Amino acid sequence: MIAKFLVAALSFSLISAPTFAEPLARQLFGSKASASAQAPSAIGFYSRGCAAGLQRMPESGPTWQAMRLSRNRNWGQPAMLTYLQDLSRYAASLPGWNGLYIGDISQPRGGPMTGGHASHQIGLDADIWMLPATNLNLSRTQREKISSISVRTADQRHTNSNWTPQHLALMRHAAADPRVDRIFVAAAVKIAMCNTVPRNDRAWLQKIRPMYGHNTHFHVRLKCPPGARYCETQKPTVAQLSKGGDGCDDTLNWWVTDYLNPPKTAAKPKPKGPPKKNAKTYVMSDLPNQCRAVLTSR
Repeated sequence: MIAKFLVAALSFSLISAPTFAEPLARQLFGSKASASAQAPSAIGFYSRGCAAGLQRMPESGPTWQAMRLSRNRNWGQPAMLTYLQDLSRYAASLPGWNGLYIGDISQPRGGPMTGGHASHQIGLDADIWMLPATNLNLSRTQREKISSISVRTADQRHTNSNWTPQHLALMRHAAADPRVDRIFVAAAVKIAMCNTVPRNDRAWLQKIRPMYGHNTHFHVRLKCPPGARYCETQKPTVAQLSKGGDGCDDTLNWWVTDYLNPPKTAAKPKPKGPPKKNAKTYVMSDLPNQCRAVLTSR
């Protein structure tokens, strides 16, 4: 009798024992206020990885200011910080610009962000505002309140009056840099470039890639730095995507045609199984093994 009671009690405890979900990676990485005490290293892919030994982009410099400082996302690989400072000096040479307003780079240890981005996880992505940086003496409070500008019309098909030759020159310089893998912009911006850039100066243009949500900033993605053995290169390459051309083809027009007004087709059956993991739902086991050491490093 006692044996039956013990078996029944054990069975009940196994059934009723609470299950604890593994913490989300974005919560773990988002809670870190400083970089790991490790050598700089980009680990994994831009949208599924982390970053060791990141460095903080100085809040202000002679030709830049980091924006939205409360987010604590102005951390990057040394190559990224050097690149941004180099680009800001060029921006300062343009009429009406004194430098750059720099948005999100990465969290102190990279990894999935608490919100706002799928990528920016390995310290090699950075958002640069379309708003010309005319005042480089903004206070922390001002940097929280000021906003960038859109260079695209509301219907998403064209650039608006905010788009200037200086924006084009800045992005040309940004993309021509050999450190850059690709740059994401609103499709209307890419179309404007395709319509105005001379035929003898288009080698850099294939790096400019259309992407939704990039009308108030452009998103620079650097290549994996030399010797970064844990960094995963993005594939296909921009040359493969554009078939060796400049990307000014039907794949670009899709963004201002079918993307905005999808043709009516038969409803696709819902995929079976659990939904695909993403930056919002990753747990530590979804990231490269090295990310555990990044997270636990002092």
